Amino acid sequence: MGGIDVMDDARDTPDLAEGELDLGARLKDLRKRKRWTLQQAADRTGVGLSTLSKIERNELSPTFSTLQKIAAGFEMDPAAIIGGQPAAAPVLRVPGRRALTRAGEGRPFPTGTCNNAWLCPDLTQKVMTPIKTTIVARSIDDYPEWAKYEAEMFLYVLSGTVVIHSQIYEPLRLDAGDSLYYDASTPHLWVSEGDTDAEVLWVYAKYQ
Repeated sequence: MGGIDVMDDARDTPDLAEGELDLGARLKDLRKRKRWTLQQAADRTGVGLSTLSKIERNELSPTFSTLQKIAAGFEMDPAAIIGGQPAAAPVLRVPGRRALTRAGEGRPFPTGTCNNAWLCPDLTQKVMTPIKTTIVARSIDDYPEWAKYEAEMFLYVLSGTVVIHSQIYEPLRLDAGDSLYYDASTPHLWVSEGDTDAEVLWVYAKYQ
């Protein structure tokens, strides 16, 4: 899940791997379907005009926070945006809904500080969003700004060691098997400690 950037609210984008979603083309296509200019998209999402332009050109990769803003502005589930599926009408409280993600699967969404895999992404409008993350950041200096979401978060450390930094608490060290539930509207950051990248499971629940 990566932090929020100060200037562009995004991170440098590496070359696309074979079979990887062209997110820039995807966002441009979604915008064109709505017949929005870049300025209109910026106004609706709250993401800067230059940032959106660079994301569409694949010059920048959106952070998790930026993706959430874009998804809200486009009235879509974030997982649907990175999944390359056409925008669909909201699906709310359909009885019997379920989704399966096998081991090693998940919809990839790297941010530069974290390599994320969206779990069960085919269900939209979920109350909770589960994400498996490998944290590659080693210092809070890797994040241009503190992360902040209007949501509650549950974190379970699968392997390695994670240090959670907060603007209101002392740094908290979590080892494999530890878990944490917290209000994500408080600015916070997370880094791996040691030689091995920590793997964690996040469950993100947006305030309704």
